[in-house]
Amino acid sequence: MSEAVAVDRAAREAAIAALRQRFGDRLSTNVGVREQHGRGEAFRPCLPPDAVLFASSTAEVALAVELCAAHRLPVIPFGVGTSLEGHVAAPLGGLSIDLSGMRRILETNAEDQDVLVEAGVTRKQLNAHLRDLGLFFPIDPGADATIGGMAATRASGTNAVRYGTMREAVLGLTVVLADGRVIRTGGRARKSAAGYDLTRLFVGSEGTLGVITEVRLRIHPLPEAISAAVCVFPSVEAAVRTVIQTIQTGIPVARIELLDPVQMEACIRFARLEGFEAAPTLFLEFHGSEAGVAEQAEAVGAIAAEEGGSAFRWATRPEDRNRLWQARHDAYYAALALRPGAEGWATDVCVPISRLAECIEETRRDLEESKVVAPIVGHVGDGNFHLVLLVDPEDREEIARAEALNARLVRRALAMGGTCTGEHGIGMGKIASLLKEHGAAVEVMATLKRALDPLGIMNPGKILPAASVAAAG
Repeated sequence: MSEAVAVDRAAREAAIAALRQRFGDRLSTNVGVREQHGRGEAFRPCLPPDAVLFASSTAEVALAVELCAAHRLPVIPFGVGTSLEGHVAAPLGGLSIDLSGMRRILETNAEDQDVLVEAGVTRKQLNAHLRDLGLFFPIDPGADATIGGMAATRASGTNAVRYGTMREAVLGLTVVLADGRVIRTGGRARKSAAGYDLTRLFVGSEGTLGVITEVRLRIHPLPEAISAAVCVFPSVEAAVRTVIQTIQTGIPVARIELLDPVQMEACIRFARLEGFEAAPTLFLEFHGSEAGVAEQAEAVGAIAAEEGGSAFRWATRPEDRNRLWQARHDAYYAALALRPGAEGWATDVCVPISRLAECIEETRRDLEESKVVAPIVGHVGDGNFHLVLLVDPEDREEIARAEALNARLVRRALAMGGTCTGEHGIGMGKIASLLKEHGAAVEVMATLKRALDPLGIMNPGKILPAASVAAAG
């Protein structure tokens, strides 16, 4: 049985007619628009919705969801489409609600270091707004994602080792539930013991429990000093041991990113990084006072030297740092350029930091044996690393090898006490992996889903097995 009650053609047409009557030209059934909203960034089939609504307010989202509920039409939230596990696809059709037009920054409380934004605000837009106040929002998944999408997928990124993930950054939410009701969770207080923590329930729910329309965030002072450095190692294992010792020593490094030789070669070509070599490399960044940054860098440099690491290559000017980190953020596109015509299947796992070197080394051996081209890049300061499996979408045998490799990667991470995904989320791609990781707890998740979305219309086909959340009646 499908997760959402099947909607016949007449009901779909009635739902779309009702939506068009209310929203006019902001409801699109154009094929190109629908296809744009039927897939994210990575290797996944395009599954377009029946229509796309370009929403402009929470009230509009609530009305649209209420109309969809009346006709049992699926609802799929959409930010800018940078997700990697099929989160925005519409396997059962339905209405894609595009929140990218909801870009207002509603409150900025500089003294208390919090901000309230609409879901369509992007992280770069928010930081441009905060810069003159001496503040910034540190969660940086690479893409210029929307804040709503980042909350829905519990995003993190390169700064997570120091500043945490969206789980720590979100103080409260405005959410439209499956029947059109609007609720507000959390608040400006930095702690609360008032009832269930509904904010954490919706952060990471991937649109399956409701549509996030506003987000209240914790923000931070801009560091007095920021320095970035690059360090080359004789082996991936030596680089990872440096990371492990750095974290275990308690050095408050802001970012530690690992690029294996294949990924480094791709970035050198794609970003035209002169003077760099295709070798195991750490990108590091230090935040704090001038003295604090110098002390952190000296301590990490000493650890790196013991592991055979090179002297640091520094980038202290903002333009140099930005170029360096842009090259890191473009790693996915750089990887695609290694094999023109191939598509990128991005996957990730996260393991306890003490098992990181072992997990990466076993994964590298697996890649060599399976003959799948897949650069490795990772936010290794918190044990999270990624593969970009480069596959020919027309070669079923190659895709099968990639699928088997991905399954082994997940099993390996789980056996080491890790998780099937550190930040990409479950979406459509890792439902089976979630079952392996959480077992009977998945049925508890399904119970929550059925309670909040009894018709099964909220982003169906994501996170949970369809049979476990079959719509009631």
